[in-house]
Amino acid sequence: MSATIMYGNLLANQIREEIKAEVEALKQSSVHPKLTVLIIGHNPASKTYVRMKQKACEKVGIVSQVIELEEDISEEELLYQIEKLNKDTNVHGILVQLPLPNHINEDRVLEFINPNKDVDGFHPINIGRMQIGQDALIPCTPLGIMKLLEFYRVETKGKHAVVVGRSNIVGKPIGQLLLNQDATVTYCHSKTENLSDITKQADILIVATGKANTIQAADVKVGATIVDVGNTFLEHGGVIGDVDFEAVKEKVERITPVPKGVGPMTITMLLHNTIKVASHFKQ
Repeated sequence: MSATIMYGNLLANQIREEIKAEVEALKQSSVHPKLTVLIIGHNPASKTYVRMKQKACEKVGIVSQVIELEEDISEEELLYQIEKLNKDTNVHGILVQLPLPNHINEDRVLEFINPNKDVDGFHPINIGRMQIGQDALIPCTPLGIMKLLEFYRVETKGKHAVVVGRSNIVGKPIGQLLLNQDATVTYCHSKTENLSDITKQADILIVATGKANTIQAADVKVGATIVDVGNTFLEHGGVIGDVDFEAVKEKVERITPVPKGVGPMTITMLLHNTIKVASHFKQ
């Protein structure tokens, strides 16, 4: 069997061209889409991610603002900065780059963002709206995965989807989105017993553990669709996913690569969410 490789970068480029056109249309209505990112401290990985978001914004015409705050900022001062952005009608998307310093309560900070500007989709109100199938700002990686499955014509209705990983950022929301699309969903995690017995039942297998090569060829069903959300950076350079790509691709019908799979879709969905908010400001 020769698997179809589900390249996210191809779809991401297509969507970004559509977003660029939407940005131009919004500007004709005197709306200039703007994303503001707050970054606290000097975490090198965080700075890299923020630069990538900035670059992506600039390429489609979204105004990108980065506010850099010191590591020792108080929680109250951070909340004050967020409140200013909540009230600023020229700011459409607010994103606080995670992780935060230990002395700051992450839950409190995320809940303080105006849910209608919460382009990361992490606010409990957006999660709740998504849960019951209402219109919401949806977390970027899960939304990107759903767009990828749609693009590659992966049927979800009545299919058994297994999600390995239960984070609030990927695992839980992608399972809910699949459930909303009439899949039968099983969640697995670090405490799951006999993991391989469950993953072998999956028509659609989403793997988001953050541990390289968690899933091997013996863990998947022939003809399944595999979505690999992981990325582990190697010492000598390069990156690998949570799935043993070379072994698994010989057995399945579709599989995402790492890199160029889910990753490009995540930032693209951040742009998508920013435009979604900005469009509500249209005259």
